[in-house]
Amino acid sequence: MSDLSRIAAASLLMATVAFPEMPASAEAQRFIPDMIISSTIPANGDLNPYGVAFVPPGFPSGGPLMPGDILVSNFNNSSNTQGTGTTIVTLTPDGVIAPPGQAATFFQGSNLGLTTALGVLRRGFVIVGNVPTLGGAIQPGSLLFLDKNGTPLANSPYTNSLVNNPWDLTIDDDFDHATVFVSNVNNGTNTNGSVTRLNLLVSSGGVSVVGNPTMIATGYTVEPNMAALVLGPTGLAHDRVTDVLYVASTADNVIFAVPHASTRSRPPGGKGTGMMIAQNGQLRGPLALAFAPNGNLITSNGDAVNADPPTRAKSSN
Repeated sequence: MSDLSRIAAASLLMATVAFPEMPASAEAQRFIPDMIISSTIPANGDLNPYGVAFVPPGFPSGGPLMPGDILVSNFNNSSNTQGTGTTIVTLTPDGVIAPPGQAATFFQGSNLGLTTALGVLRRGFVIVGNVPTLGGAIQPGSLLFLDKNGTPLANSPYTNSLVNNPWDLTIDDDFDHATVFVSNVNNGTNTNGSVTRLNLLVSSGGVSVVGNPTMIATGYTVEPNMAALVLGPTGLAHDRVTDVLYVASTADNVIFAVPHASTRSRPPGGKGTGMMIAQNGQLRGPLALAFAPNGNLITSNGDAVNADPPTRAKSSN
């Protein structure tokens, strides 16, 4: 049975993934941590937390981050203007609650709008994407590579025609090298969102992109949105066992599966999106994707598409 035939037969909740590096109990604790409610507003007043990433086991000491910490990227500034947030804050699992305006700042830049494209490499680096705005109009974005102290590396920001306004990302981290899948909303000028694969060489001294980026999927709807600025391909989750990349396309209200994600050299045939595995139903503008420890694939709903007002939850910072 082919990968895609197996996916179609298994349905959305039967996607599988292996966690070979830690026992299931430890992975479950990382997936469902003890509940701590804390503000994500730092001293500069940034709002609208977007990206969330765990600091993984083995992350090097000597900086402000420790394994188990949580990083959160902010998309809005203190005036709540979309695409102007410049900070990544740190939340710790020790139960310390930060009042508004006192969240610990790991990184602060300028002229940014930090997105859900946030990830941490075990060798001591952080990757974050940005989709900045000027006067409400989307500007060209980039990826930032930061060291363990939150200082941009010499090759940061990283720009490329195939890394155009990175909206989200997922990382396969193999310590001395990594594969990064990045979803792009393409500067608000293209109705086709895309997914690009980057190969990274990682050393104790830095991160470098090896070779040219590869577009492995395209054709996802991108459209402006008053509440979210832009809707496009967002959540990504890669099953390393089957080499299938799952893509949550918010505006399409669909979750797609892209086969041979780590080796393919072009988008799949047809529209280039991969195979649709879930559509409409209880999907309401799917955003993030994540594998549970038991292998189930979970998505969060943004309620921007197929809204359900009676059950809509109010978000807070």
